[in-house]
Amino acid sequence: MRKAVYLILALSLLVSGCSLQRTGLSAAPIPVQAQALAGDLSAAPTVTAAPPKAAPTTTPTSVAAESKKDSGVDVGPDTFPAGVNPLTGLPVKDPDALKIPPALVSITNFPPSARPQAGLSFSPVVYEMYIGEGTSRFLAVFYGDYPTLSDAKDKDQSKNPAVGPVRSGRKPYEALRKLYNGFLVMASAAEKIARQLNYVTNVFGSDSDDINSAMVDVTRLEEVARAEQKRLGDTQLSGQRFATTPPEGGKTGTVLWLPWSFLNQVFWRYDEKTGGYHRWQDNADGSTFTEMTDRLTGEPLSFENVVVLFADHHAEAETVIDIDFLYITKMPAVVFRDGQMYEVFWSTRNETYEKTTGKIRPIRFVDAQGNPFPLKPGQTWVMVIGRGIQYNETVDSTAYFDLKKKTQPGSGIWTFHYYAPPVETP
Repeated sequence: MRKAVYLILALSLLVSGCSLQRTGLSAAPIPVQAQALAGDLSAAPTVTAAPPKAAPTTTPTSVAAESKKDSGVDVGPDTFPAGVNPLTGLPVKDPDALKIPPALVSITNFPPSARPQAGLSFSPVVYEMYIGEGTSRFLAVFYGDYPTLSDAKDKDQSKNPAVGPVRSGRKPYEALRKLYNGFLVMASAAEKIARQLNYVTNVFGSDSDDINSAMVDVTRLEEVARAEQKRLGDTQLSGQRFATTPPEGGKTGTVLWLPWSFLNQVFWRYDEKTGGYHRWQDNADGSTFTEMTDRLTGEPLSFENVVVLFADHHAEAETVIDIDFLYITKMPAVVFRDGQMYEVFWSTRNETYEKTTGKIRPIRFVDAQGNPFPLKPGQTWVMVIGRGIQYNETVDSTAYFDLKKKTQPGSGIWTFHYYAPPVETP
């Protein structure tokens, strides 16, 4: 019976709210009714390796390792040196790029044939959220240095780097857009959802038979950002502190496992060579895991910070889920950095800046005393789950029920017992 349920779930993963109609971009939202687009799990990429256990065996390229190095950084939260990205704490190649608003791009994670995605390793902050039917989706913030021709290793991307695959808009996107004072890029949305999203650029697929064909050209993305600057005004993204030295009080946190569903399990494993966490995901089979890479570079996805953010979810339907991000005084979060795990809090409350300017800023992290909690300089991946979800240290395994049911205090392998938000009755 359980296998039958999983088979049904696997098929349902391929249902999408996107409409892929033609190649191009439109400057204003084009509401459309959600369409069901079928796919084939047989098209999923070939799994080449099972994930390592406590210590990853992947050897990063020297370019990747060098690009993530910093020397004694301690910046923010209120002011940043000229040319430093307030979303990473690191200098950018082109300081003028910090003057244009962030692009928040909806990037798919299902079907597995969409992987590897293109451009995620260039995003300062990526949000991963549950969107129903066992699946999760990414909203990647692009701000500062965009991918360039020299970054692209994929021969299909070498002439014109593109980000994606882009998929439909979701309700929580609008709150995150406001926090970053940016604009959304998506492959349209259901009419009811589209009416609630602002500053939208729609991307359409080049092939109506290919659910993964909607991509956004990097050059075009920058053009839209410069055009939107006139409407959005100045960008203020301060509020987060970054420090090279890890704070005291952490617990060992080398691995975290979060199963959005049996067919959507995610591992993040700390790699001492890169100083970041590498992402592994099952191939929609619940047991075989692949290390995720960026299609543009061919290199592993490595993020200096991985955050599990607890937030209130409101499910109007199985695939219509909103999340409370705005004006939050204090909610729990767990931050993984430098092989350590920290239990902290996040906030978007109005402080002096908000009260004096009338604008809002991105999510900030604080410790139990309310002091700014320092992220490691670099990129941050945020996994948003429901309030009250339990977590504990578990055993070194890739077996679902071992990870789910067993405990091993001190292992440094943390599991988060995710469950989908129940549909709320009117």
